Amino acid sequence: MIALKQYLKVALLMLLIFYLESRIACAQEFHFLNKRKQQTLEFKLVKNLIVIPVKINQKGPYNFLLDTGIGMCLITNPSLIDTLNLTNLGSIRITGFGQGNELRASIASKISMQIGRTQTDSIPAIILNQDLLELSETLGIPIHGLIGYDFFNSFIVEIRYSTQRLILHPFEQGFKGKKHTFIPISLEDKKPYVLVAMKSDNGTTIPLKLIIDTGAGHAISLESYKGKSFLLPPKNIKANLGVGLLGPINGHIARIKELKISKFTLTDVVSSFPEYTETVKGFVFPNRNGNLGNPVLKKFQVTFDYSRKGIYLKPSSHFKEPFEHDMSGLELISIGPDFKRIFISRVEPLSAGEDVGLRTEDEILSIDFKPVREIGLEEINALFSSKDNRSFILNILSKGTDNRYIILKLKKRI
Repeated sequence: MIALKQYLKVALLMLLIFYLESRIACAQEFHFLNKRKQQTLEFKLVKNLIVIPVKINQKGPYNFLLDTGIGMCLITNPSLIDTLNLTNLGSIRITGFGQGNELRASIASKISMQIGRTQTDSIPAIILNQDLLELSETLGIPIHGLIGYDFFNSFIVEIRYSTQRLILHPFEQGFKGKKHTFIPISLEDKKPYVLVAMKSDNGTTIPLKLIIDTGAGHAISLESYKGKSFLLPPKNIKANLGVGLLGPINGHIARIKELKISKFTLTDVVSSFPEYTETVKGFVFPNRNGNLGNPVLKKFQVTFDYSRKGIYLKPSSHFKEPFEHDMSGLELISIGPDFKRIFISRVEPLSAGEDVGLRTEDEILSIDFKPVREIGLEEINALFSSKDNRSFILNILSKGTDNRYIILKLKKRI
């Protein structure tokens, strides 16, 4: 589900590429403040997405996703227009994305932005007039926007997932990390692409071109190969892979036997296979096969160097950990001013959640007698992906009924 509602993001990127970027001023690069030569920043890894604090026009901080898959700063929370006193905004309206769907956005040609002790005095941004991505509910913390190319094109960006830190280096200094492997990338439409290979169940090796997407919470999404859907592995489950302007994105979850990135081989990788319908086909870029997300990237210490068109990989402490998929069959959202109330937004068929009668709009009050407001959405999702046959006692409040206790026994489906 958390691929940043992938096809909506693709639609936004198409909008930016074909309309906005030809009509507004270029962004100024970020630069170090106070003659710094390096900067270390802490980030939060929430549902496999990188969240960093950002100040805009000297206000904030606001929570932004660090997303290599987006070419231009995107503000998803429209209330920031008033909070930041933004005026003289342009506007755009795009129709034709589906039944009655219309995308409205405002355009700020120039805002200032500060991330840690780095700053840019002039960066353009698109501001959604409606929070279509609903990232705050999905992640359980307020999310105000996304930042991508403008940041990665300003520094060498070292991402240490295991310690949740970013280390920024100036391009002219170069990256001097030991025991790292340099892998060439291409930059197309301000996004990084890498060539990898996958081995299917029948032993066939398939070359792939994937976008490296730190805004994707899935390990890998395989969209198309030679203009057609990928052949599904025999063992797979149907899944809702997200929601976009076109409605629900249906598909399957399966494991691919091997994924080879340069000299590194990952096995039994949980993979998303979106249905490649004629409608979806129009929103998938033909020069790529899919995208690579944080569950794969966090197996490494990853360093992006756009100036040298490459990334550096070094296996981390997570490298040998197996890939796991949710074992509850529950999609959860957080609601309320503090995002502490947890509701079920979807129950997958034939899942552990369906087995015990859980339904959409049920509220989870506690897990093993601990109130969910003391646990948080991130930890709950980790618990529900932890171990096959593990049991939890849930206190559930259904609409129009008294609360009840049920025993949820996790079930590994893939």
